Amino acid sequence: MSKTFSKLSTLVLGTTLAATVASAGTGELEKIMKKRGLTENDVIRAAKTYLPTGGRDEFVVFSSGGQSGQVMVYGVPSMKILKYIAVFTPEPWQGYGFDEGSKKILRQGNIRGREINWGDTHHPAISEVNGEYDGKWLAINDKANPRIAIIDLADFETRQIVVNPVFKSAHGGAFFTQNSEYIIEACQYAAPFDNNYHPIEEYKETYRGGVTMWKFDAKKGRIIEKDSYTIEMPPYMQDLSDAGKGVSHGWAFTNSFNTEMYTGGIEVGMPPNEAGMSRFDTDFLHVYNWEKLSKLAQNKANYTMINGHKVISMKTAVANDAFFLIPEPKSPHGVDVSPDGEYITVCGKLDTHASVYKWSKIKALIKAKDYVGKDPYGIPILDMKKSLHGQVELGLGPLHNQYSNVKGEIYTSLYVDSQIVKWNYLDLKVLDKENVHYNVGHLCGMEGKSADPQGKYIISLNKLAIDRFQSVGPLHPQNHQLIDISGKTMDLLYDMPVPLGEPHQAVAIRASKLHPHVRYPMGTDVTTGKQHKGKTLAGQERIERDGNKVTVYATMVRSHINPERITVNKGDIVTMHLTNLERAQDETHGFTVDHYNVHASLEPGETATIKFEADIEGVFPYYCTEFCSALHLEMMGYLMVKDPNKKYVSAQKLKMKTMTKTELMAEYKKTVAVNDATEAVIMSVVKFLKENKFGDHKVVAELVTDAFDQFGQIPAQKKLSDAALKAGDIEKAILFENMIWQLMVKTADVGIRAKDALVRLISTKQTTSAQRGEKAFGEGGCGGCHVIGKVSSGPDLTGVLQRHENAEKWVSNFILDPEKMYNDPYVKGMINYFNLKMPNQHMSKDETKDIIEYLKWIDENANLF
Repeated sequence: MSKTFSKLSTLVLGTTLAATVASAGTGELEKIMKKRGLTENDVIRAAKTYLPTGGRDEFVVFSSGGQSGQVMVYGVPSMKILKYIAVFTPEPWQGYGFDEGSKKILRQGNIRGREINWGDTHHPAISEVNGEYDGKWLAINDKANPRIAIIDLADFETRQIVVNPVFKSAHGGAFFTQNSEYIIEACQYAAPFDNNYHPIEEYKETYRGGVTMWKFDAKKGRIIEKDSYTIEMPPYMQDLSDAGKGVSHGWAFTNSFNTEMYTGGIEVGMPPNEAGMSRFDTDFLHVYNWEKLSKLAQNKANYTMINGHKVISMKTAVANDAFFLIPEPKSPHGVDVSPDGEYITVCGKLDTHASVYKWSKIKALIKAKDYVGKDPYGIPILDMKKSLHGQVELGLGPLHNQYSNVKGEIYTSLYVDSQIVKWNYLDLKVLDKENVHYNVGHLCGMEGKSADPQGKYIISLNKLAIDRFQSVGPLHPQNHQLIDISGKTMDLLYDMPVPLGEPHQAVAIRASKLHPHVRYPMGTDVTTGKQHKGKTLAGQERIERDGNKVTVYATMVRSHINPERITVNKGDIVTMHLTNLERAQDETHGFTVDHYNVHASLEPGETATIKFEADIEGVFPYYCTEFCSALHLEMMGYLMVKDPNKKYVSAQKLKMKTMTKTELMAEYKKTVAVNDATEAVIMSVVKFLKENKFGDHKVVAELVTDAFDQFGQIPAQKKLSDAALKAGDIEKAILFENMIWQLMVKTADVGIRAKDALVRLISTKQTTSAQRGEKAFGEGGCGGCHVIGKVSSGPDLTGVLQRHENAEKWVSNFILDPEKMYNDPYVKGMINYFNLKMPNQHMSKDETKDIIEYLKWIDENANLF
């Protein structure tokens, strides 16, 4: 679409809306406008940001969450919050920091053996290819605890946290180089690189600043710590950075404040830091050749290892013509490289000007070794005037910049004036100003710091809200204001309160560049992207004990958790692997055990692990924490923790002591009837095993032996039961019958497993398609409701291909789009009977064909199920 057509469309939209408003007359719109005191411009602005139900935004914004330690995601132009990404702090809804996988990620951020459970996120950055955002990875820094986190934009989950081993704070991160080769993180408050005490009087000698170049694997989305390095810099407070691009690729720029190297001392009668750190008229822009330094970092002769990390000294960097300084405006708070890499803009908070440096001039000065001197550490200083393209006066408190898609157009925030300035960095002219509310810090343009800025909108990230929103107490929300920059003048469209503080910087990308998953392959460990060791499909649920270690393999599917009863001993270490069998989009299940401070959020296909010590005795419900279906409240179970050193009085015994002889006899007969029914099941299994020559198969024979070990103990218990009954002790007879039932349950459990194993061995061989179909059936969550050979939460599918005309087509249609068949009389009857509707598990046509082949195989072997 041409720019002319785009502007014409905007004009037509505005004119049409204005005409609609004007012609509303006594209509509903006019009534609403009068009632709410709205102007025509208000209605037009509302229309520009309105997102109809089911609509999608053009851009997605990733904003730092400040002291929440998280990242906030919202859409533009709607300004609707979409997600909080858990990064440096536990986040209960998503189970981040409460399940074992995310705990490992969070614990990567431990510093010097200490758990750190909060962070101060500042500068998010999106990975780049040729200077353009690719939508693959998001990096963000923690200023309070110098760390960088990597977020996978395939599922908006934190994948890695890396601790800076030499910095004590780092405000200036994260910034990707042009092709995501490195992530730049600059030190903020100078401190010794080692972890020892050094008196403040040795500030100039032992305190240091620096920039860490984190090597990044753009395919895997991981920082490679062993290939990363830090450039030692003077103890000036390094601040923000930007990587060169285009013509300046291979270089990077970091500004600073406190080149005075002042260290305060209010408590001893010295002026405060704010006075001493802003005496000089200029500070220093650090200019360094990271490409050259990266090659130097491959040779041990060029670096020192400090805390297991490579550090290239200032002396080495200078000796290799890779590190220079240029004076810059006083107390700067940002450095921004133009889309083509030729112009570098710096604004000083205590200067009314923006200074635009020109890379070709800087490069020429470096080549000619044209220096005006050196700093106290021997770093060459380039002449400021010779480096500048020019300066322009903008207003009070200029801070940060964003570029638009119009050549030379740049937008700058004015903190003191509470304004956004639109100006041209090529001809150095101010074009427009817009008031914001209030004290703006960073700006967020649409891909506004990339090589391909989109224009259209600027977001003003304001520090104060004051009178903008409903009062909610002394702590006000922050205010992100959306500004339309598509016209000749800026137009403030929308105020968005942010109840998360203090969001510092944001980065925006076209929504079309993001392609997140809607479900995972079945059994995925989302922290690694690989198959989880605890992956469990329907029918594979089990509880295993090894000493005091209990491992539970569980599944979750609408609307039950399997198993529903877990009994352990006090002191057991319990590990639960939970697999969400759903394939339907957005069918998340949560899981917690009351009193045990664990939680997991399982998206479709995910397997997660929780682990805890069963250190308190009692009965503890566990349940799905995500409202997932009409029977959500029934999706629960019980963890029962008993003390192995205690003797428990049976409630049944207590009950029997109050029963009459007639009542006891009725209880005895009921117990015997249950045992007889259970024995009938066992005998049917035994009959099946014998008829199909189980002894020919070693694995099955071993299981049958185990089963009969249990079954063989029953006659002795039966003798005792009969003797007690004959003696008139009905209560005792009931207890022996209960023991018989326990032995029968154990027998049945092993016997059924033996039967299942034998079926596999003697059934007809599956075709490749049927094998794929069984896998799709299992991984698609079908087994959560359908158990082959018996009715469960849903009907038995044995013979399903004989129940309908054109059965294969009928079953295929039902799998692919069950909603369309809910009114089919047969389906309606099933829904009413089971009180469940079959969800759309989003099977592909190929998967559906394979499942039908699997159902054919079941029918061929129906006598075995």
